[in-house]
Amino acid sequence: MSKVLSIENLHVAIDGKEILKGVDLTLRQGEVHALMGPNGSGKSTLSYALMGHPNYEVTEGSATLDGIDLLGLEPDERAKAGLFLAFQYPTSIPGVTVANFLRHAVTNVRNPERKEGHELIPMREFRKELRQEMDELGMDPEFARRYLNEGFSGGEKKRAEVLQLALLKPAFAILDETDSGLDIDAVRVVSEGVNRVAARAGMGVLVITHYQRILTYIKPQFVHILLGGKVVESGGSELVDALEREGYDWVRAKYPDAAKDEEELEQRTASGQLTF
Repeated sequence: MSKVLSIENLHVAIDGKEILKGVDLTLRQGEVHALMGPNGSGKSTLSYALMGHPNYEVTEGSATLDGIDLLGLEPDERAKAGLFLAFQYPTSIPGVTVANFLRHAVTNVRNPERKEGHELIPMREFRKELRQEMDELGMDPEFARRYLNEGFSGGEKKRAEVLQLALLKPAFAILDETDSGLDIDAVRVVSEGVNRVAARAGMGVLVITHYQRILTYIKPQFVHILLGGKVVESGGSELVDALEREGYDWVRAKYPDAAKDEEELEQRTASGQLTF
C-alpha cells in the first residue's frame, strides 16, 4: 500500500503572527499535487513548517506521514521518515563537497539508527550509485567534487537538489518554488529530472509555485490554491489554466475574507513587522 501524507487543520505562526489558518491537504505516493498562490499567501511557510524549521510555530492541527506524527520529530527525523524539501534558495556550504554531503545524507536516511562516527555507506558502493544517478541526470562527474552550492548558478543549485532527491528516494518530495530564478531551459531540465526520479521511485510530489510554467513539465493531477493562509480552491489542471488567463483577482473576489487576510499580511511584511 502507498504511504499517505496527511495535513489537517494546520495553523502556523511566525513571530506570534498566524500565517497558516487551517490548511488541509492529503497526498498519496505516486500523486503529483501543485500548491499555487500569490506571494505571501503562506506557501513556503507550509513547506518549512512541515520540515521543522524552528522559526515556524505550529499552534494547531496535525501532519502525519503514514501515521507517524511529523510535528513531534526533529527535522532530520522527518527526513528519515520519508519527507524531502527542495529549497527555494539552497544554502552554500563551503568546504563540504557535493559527494561528501550526499554520502552522509544517504547513509543517515537509509540507516536511521546510525550514530555520528559510525561507518558510512561503503565508498565503492556509493560512488557507483552516485555516478549512475549523475549520468541519468546528465551531470558532469566533476560536479560531485565541488563544494555544495558554492559558486553554483541557479540551475546548478536546483539540479543538485534533484540529485539529492534521486539518491535519498523519499516517500514525499516538497519542491518549494524550484522554478524561482531559472530561465525556461533550466526549468525544463530540472523538471525532467524530477519527473524521472519521481516516476522511478513512485514518490508523492508537492510542487509549490505561483507560476504556470513549471507545471507545463511537471503535470499535476491535483491543484490547490492557497490564499490568506487557507486552501480556498482544489481541483485539476483547469485551475492552472484559469490562473494563467485571469491571475488571482477572481480568487480574491470569490474569497474576500481570505483576500483581506492576505492584504493584512502583505502590509505587516512591507512594514518590517513580519519577516519570512
